[in-house]
Parts: sequence; structure tokens; C-alpha cells
Amino acid sequence: PGLFAASGESMGLTSCFRPSADKDDEQPSKKRKTSTLAANRVLFSDAENALIDSLLQCGQAHLFEDWPGPGTKDDDKKRFLAQASVCDSGYPGGIAAYVGNAKQLLTASATGVNPFDGWTPSVPDGIVVEYASEAHVNLERVGMREIGSACFVLVAGGLGERLGYSGIKVELPCERATDACYLQLYVHSILAMQSRSAGEMPAQRGAKDVGIPLAIMTSDDTHAKTLDLLQRNDYFGAKKSQITLIKQEKVPCLTNNDAHLALGKDDLYSLQTKPHGHGDVHALLHTSGLLKKWSDAGKKWVVFFQDTNSLVFRVVPGALGVSEEKGFQFNSLCVPRMAKEAIGAITELTHTDGRKMTVNVEYNQLDPLLRATINKDGDVNDEKGASPFPGNINQLIVSLGEYKAQLEKTGGQIEEFVNPKYADDTKTKFKSPTRLECMMQDYPKALGPDAKVGFTVFDNWVGYSPVKNSPEDGVGKFKGNNPTHTATSGEMEVYGCGARLLELAGASIAAAVDFAANDIVVPSGPRVVLHPSFACTFDEIKGKVHGKNVKLTSPTSVLVVEGSGVTLESLTLDGALVIKACAGANVTVKGLTVANKGWTYAPVTAGTEIDTLRGFVVEKTETETLVFDKPGNYTVP
Repeated sequence: PGLFAASGESMGLTSCFRPSADKDDEQPSKKRKTSTLAANRVLFSDAENALIDSLLQCGQAHLFEDWPGPGTKDDDKKRFLAQASVCDSGYPGGIAAYVGNAKQLLTASATGVNPFDGWTPSVPDGIVVEYASEAHVNLERVGMREIGSACFVLVAGGLGERLGYSGIKVELPCERATDACYLQLYVHSILAMQSRSAGEMPAQRGAKDVGIPLAIMTSDDTHAKTLDLLQRNDYFGAKKSQITLIKQEKVPCLTNNDAHLALGKDDLYSLQTKPHGHGDVHALLHTSGLLKKWSDAGKKWVVFFQDTNSLVFRVVPGALGVSEEKGFQFNSLCVPRMAKEAIGAITELTHTDGRKMTVNVEYNQLDPLLRATINKDGDVNDEKGASPFPGNINQLIVSLGEYKAQLEKTGGQIEEFVNPKYADDTKTKFKSPTRLECMMQDYPKALGPDAKVGFTVFDNWVGYSPVKNSPEDGVGKFKGNNPTHTATSGEMEVYGCGARLLELAGASIAAAVDFAANDIVVPSGPRVVLHPSFACTFDEIKGKVHGKNVKLTSPTSVLVVEGSGVTLESLTLDGALVIKACAGANVTVKGLTVANKGWTYAPVTAGTEIDTLRGFVVEKTETETLVFDKPGNYTVP
């Protein structure tokens, strides 16, 4: 209840108006406050006075009611206008458009307008990919031919507070075997793909200097810390010019259905603001000029991904292959979804007037929509034991040409929604200020009926391992038999994915056993970390792992492999083995047996934030380490 979206046609087009005068405007107190603002006008520049006029014209006179006359709090008044100016410039159409859109959305929310009225759902066009199948390998080959024409966008505006971590989420280690943080993994993945795409780059010579670019959307909370992380680590080996940070601004909060902007609780010279949502990434890419820069460099694709999904690059080549072969302008990477699972569903909607669109429908909206239209039982599993509507994980691939042209028409604005928490059934007062929000996956709502929009489904184990819940919330998920999406499960899923990739390539892998930490239990087999430089596709893994002669005999074994020149021909491992090979070092592991005390993943209940998030520490008792830091050909042992 209370969740309503503005129609695409109305976005940014609703003009603001000045409310007509009423009897209260004639009261002496009102006159005094108005005249006080008039007296203050001499303090401000033409631009500042124009901003005041804009605010008054869309019903925001209350913002100035308690301002004293000139000479008192003048610096605070200018501080207020400076903040308002940032909000005005950061929203397409300015604060006036924001207030106009808010009034429409708040009216629809209060009157109970159904955003799905007239729409009928159906399963959209898409591909379900079986990882390591012949079809998948072929899709990866297509995708790797396209990867040099891709650009990547990381949405990283959030802190780790929800996890119980005080820093930025991209600084968290994906796993403790190497302690590589998420941002390091992502940059290394892009660089690994770039090295393999050298012969497939676009014809324009400018592309040679661009490489595969990465844009990172930050916020006030994360911008400085993200930049510091990159600088401290020399951009993790990327060129500084290859990575661009684009900062998202916040939007003003609203106090009532008249869309009055909220002043600070303890500061009448500030606006309360909150994040507008990750949908802002589209406007930022447009206004920053990045889309034009990438287009001029011959790029064709934009790949969006989230801040704490360590597995996403395992499925990017195949999904990009789908986009190329199907001609998708917008391709949502998805996972199988169980009926009523708390994850959005990709759905085709057809209106009674003939309009069609393929969009994300939130899980709490899908069930009533299905019951009201095509299935009285609502959101239920099909004969395959899963919902026919795939689960949206907000990893997206868009075709740059059409995307750039569309954003030039819309300014990058995405359909918004509002979700006020009402104080009572009259729906006239809010428990706390609300704001408009937007989501990146709602971009297709602005596309025409002929746009090709679809999805690509991969299994969770290879493409989706988000870390978004605290240990405490994870326990609740675990008790409800749901994925915990904690740092504990995320780490074991990194290892599990690596082990399964080896197994699919023919290796013999010890069976997983239960591992308990932070009061949850997750499966844990051999801890395998395959660095992005080792292999970008399954075809590449299969060519470097010579089947059954590679054996990890214990579920506690640890294998870390880094370097594109490493080949595992025959290996028996019961313990811990780390192999690192520099570029140009070709290492063949042939007839190697490693048996040592290995590593222990020991449960803990106290320690650093990172330790307590996982509920364990890694005790590296004994390790066989093979480092090849000079180019050449090597055979081990």
C-alpha cells in the first residue's frame, strides 16, 4: 500500500503552480514573514533569487517563514540556498519538476490508484542457459568477441551499515583466502577480459586507449572512500583514465501530500534529503558525457552490476552473447525464482489498449496481479518446480546506441515511485518525511513497443551470491529456510563456484560438508579461488584443467590459482596450495602431490568487523606456495 509509480508520459513535464491565496495569507503574521523574505532579497545574487522564486511558485513558502531580517543568520540563509541549488541542479527539470511529480504520485497514493490497472502479465522472451553446456560455450564465444566493445557500470552508492560494517561495501573482502576486496575482483575481471579481447576491439583507434572502461556510481557517503581505495591500490592495475566516478546527489524529503519540502529537524537552514535510488545512474551517465565518449570510441554495450555480487563476471560473457544473438536492447540477468520468493520478477505486461512492456514487477505486487488477471492461484510454481517468471538480480546489459539515443530524449529520467508511511487511515499525514525514488531496472518502461527487451537466466551457484544481510538478519533467513546472503554464505559460495567449475571440467572434487558459523549452516567443500586472470570462460577453464587427473581429496583443501599461463594437468591435493604466475609465465602442473596441514576456518564470536561478519577466521597453518614472477616455461614438480 502506498507504492505508486508515475506514468512515463508525465515524468518531468508537470508544471508547478503557486497556490491561490486564502484568508490566512491576509493575516498580519503572514504579511510580516513575507516582508521579511523580501527584505532579505538584497543579500542574494540573481541566481539565488531566481531559485527562491522557483521555490515560492511551487508552494514552498514555508521554507522561509522563520527567517529573520538581514544581518541575522545571513550565512545560514546562503548555506540553505547552496544546498537547495545542488538539489535543483541534480534533478532533471529542477526542484520545480520534482515537486510537480511528487504531487501527482502522492495524490495517486492517497486515492489508492492501482498502477497495474489494465495490464495483464505474461512470461517474456528470454533464454535459460545451462552453464557448461554446448549452447553456453557457444554463447560465451560470441560474448567474448563482443567484450572489447563493452563498458561496465558499478552501482556502489551504499555503505555497509546494513551488514554491520562501517566502511564501504566494495572494500569488503570477497573471501579470506586471498583477501581480495570486491572492487579489486571487479577491476581484475575487467582487465582479464580486456587482455583476451585485444584482437576484438572496435575498429576506431580511440578504443585502443579507452580499453574496457568502468564507471562507478558513488554517493556522498561513498565517494571519497571509493576514490581513496582506488588511489591507495594504484587503481588495482587499471589505468586511472579507465575508471570514472560519477556521484549521485540526494533529493529533498516531503512532509505531506502537498509535497512541502522538509526542513532539518534541528536546522531550519537545511533540507532533509535522502537517496533517490540507483535509477539515477542513467541520468548520471547521460549528463557526465560518458555515453558520448564511449560511443565515439566504438563501444556497443553497457553492463551494469551491483556492489557485492562476487560471481557476476562468471556469467557476463554468456549473457552478452545472448544480447548479441537475440538483438536485445535491454537484457536482465536473472536466476531461477521460486513462487512468492522475495525477489522481483521479469514480466511482460500487455495493456488493454495494446501497449506492451517487459519490466521488473516486485514480488509483493506480482501475486495479486496474477490473481486479478490470468491465474486465480497467483504466484505458483510450474511443472518444473519454479516460477515461470525469472528472478531479477539487477545485473543488466543494454545496447549503447539505442540507450544513448533514448537518454538524449528523456535526460536520463526514470519512472519514479513514492512509498509514504501514513500516520493513520486518512492518509493525510506521514509518520516521517518520504521522498521520490527510482530503480535502474525500470528503464524499459520508457521504451517503445518495438524495443527488444528480454532476460538471461543462469543458476544461482554461478552468477548470484549477494552479500547484503547482517549476521543477525542472516539467522532469521536461515531459520526460515531462505538464502542468508551474508558474508558467511557469500564466501563459501565463492569457493563452491570455483570447485564446481573444476568439477565440470572433469576434476575429482571432494563432497561438501556442513560448515557452521554465526548460527547458520552452509555447505562447504574445497576452498577454490580461480583468479580472473586464470580464465574468463568455461571453455578456457576446460582447456586448462585436464579432467580426472586433478583431484582435491579433502573438503578442507585450499587451491588458489592466479595467472593465465597456468595449466593443471595432474594434481592431487590434500591441504593448501597457492599458485601465482605473472604474465608470460607458462606453468604446467604435472604429477604434483601436495599433502600438508593446510588451513583451518575457525569459528569466532568476536574480533574485527570483517571477522565477526563471517563468524570465522582463517588459520593458515601450512601452505605449499608456488610463485613464478618471471616470464618463461615451467613444469611442476
